[in-house]
Amino acid sequence: MLRRLYIRNYAIIKEVEISFTHGLSIITGETGAGKSILMGALSLVLGERADLKSLFTQDEKCIIEAEFELNALPEVHDWLRQQDLDAENELIIRREINLNGKSRAFINDTPTTLDNLQQLSGQLIDMHRQFDTQTLQQANQHLDILDSMCQNLVLRSEYRTAYHHWKHINQELNSLREKNLRLRQELDYHQFLFDELESYAPQVGEMESMEAELFILSNSEDLKLSLQQSVFLLKEKDDAVSIQVKHVASLLQTHASRMPDLQHIVDRLQSIQIELKDITSELEAMQDAAQPDEERKQMVTDRLNEGNRLLKKHNVSSNDALIAVWQQLATTLAQAQLADDNEQALQQQQDEAFDTLNDVAEQLSAQRRSSIPAIENEINALLKKVGMPNAQLQIQLQTTACHEQGKDKAEILFDANKTGRFASISKIASGGELSRLMLCIKSLTAHTVSLPTLVFDEIDTGISGETAVQVGILLRELSQRHQLICITHLPQIAGKGHQHFYIYKTPNPQGELETKLRLLTEEERVDVLAEMLGGKQNATHAREMVMQLMA
Repeated sequence: MLRRLYIRNYAIIKEVEISFTHGLSIITGETGAGKSILMGALSLVLGERADLKSLFTQDEKCIIEAEFELNALPEVHDWLRQQDLDAENELIIRREINLNGKSRAFINDTPTTLDNLQQLSGQLIDMHRQFDTQTLQQANQHLDILDSMCQNLVLRSEYRTAYHHWKHINQELNSLREKNLRLRQELDYHQFLFDELESYAPQVGEMESMEAELFILSNSEDLKLSLQQSVFLLKEKDDAVSIQVKHVASLLQTHASRMPDLQHIVDRLQSIQIELKDITSELEAMQDAAQPDEERKQMVTDRLNEGNRLLKKHNVSSNDALIAVWQQLATTLAQAQLADDNEQALQQQQDEAFDTLNDVAEQLSAQRRSSIPAIENEINALLKKVGMPNAQLQIQLQTTACHEQGKDKAEILFDANKTGRFASISKIASGGELSRLMLCIKSLTAHTVSLPTLVFDEIDTGISGETAVQVGILLRELSQRHQLICITHLPQIAGKGHQHFYIYKTPNPQGELETKLRLLTEEERVDVLAEMLGGKQNATHAREMVMQLMA
């Protein structure tokens, strides 16, 4: 419920604060006093775009603040918690328009975006103006209107869940089909690449070891000569290293028994003798192995050339990376072989999801069709109450392919004069007829709508007399379930309000006209209703209206 609306420095409003109650709140006033501006300010605080034209004066910012009571609105509490906002029973929304035209929005003093503000306000207030009747003129909105009157929102929610599930699987299937098509188109090329690597069969660390081997094979003559010379110096030369070391050890051994430190050196020299012997043996073995092998050299060269060619072809720099490419190609080929199986399995899931979707769609269609006659009768009865005794509404339902709202297409047809010829509302209904028809629909759906506050602006367009009385009664009945705020020019409607605000213009000390608003007392209300009825001579009638309301 909207509890308070505060407006400062907006359009022709310097400063206004309004406190609303439950039931039907009426706003009347002079022509041009700012009644529509009041609704514009409320639209701004609910997320509408703003600009510098909104400012009353250009030297201070505009502030619009709305305070709501959130009792019995668990879905709003849930939304606030999802946004990490305080979820108390009191909610304050504030818009500020700065001097540069930029605006800021706050929910319970926490900065927020206009998108969030619009999401939240959509759960708090339904703003019905003349242009809101455009939903009746748009055929794609008629199914929404029908469902709100059918009270099948739970079934429709079930359908929407099934629809999005089917849609998701459908998107997955289309994506898989595209992927599989590319796999099939590239299969021959991938198979060629795989066969090439399979034939080469790279091994971990192979190229590095072959490069070392090729170096030896390419330098075998020089290497063999170096090995021979090394063995000669270590072992075969008259003053070979091993002989010299042995001789030194013998010289020192004579004195080692009397010098412990010297014995330690002798031991080390003996160890060196053993090490030199091992080194010499290994060098001799290498010397025997270091034989020129042109056949092996050519084989290693060819293998390395092929490996380098494949590295360049696959744009990798190591043998391990080439092995990874080989393994990835194997995986790709395996996936291609499984593509048909995966596609078939997902196709089966899609078929099952569609069967579920279609079942719910059939239930939804059946419920819509069975509800239409009663809805038509109730709306037509309400149309008579609001001054259209000859008007008739007809709802036409056609079967279509499944879409987000079901498998139906709805169109609301209208016959204003009982001609028996129904046509599209957008072609034959006047603005006043559309407003009253929308009122009848909202009255019928009031018990299914969770919105706590409904705002009506210009609902009285094109009506008067007894019709206005019936519209007032309908609004009064509707206010038993919802808070209603109604701007009107008609006393028959104004007289039905639980509270009555009067809006007017008055000059300020600077000579500028400002919009003011006040809650009328009982006596003031009699005076205002009398003026609306035609003058002070109607005060008795106006008092009767107020007394009937009090009773």
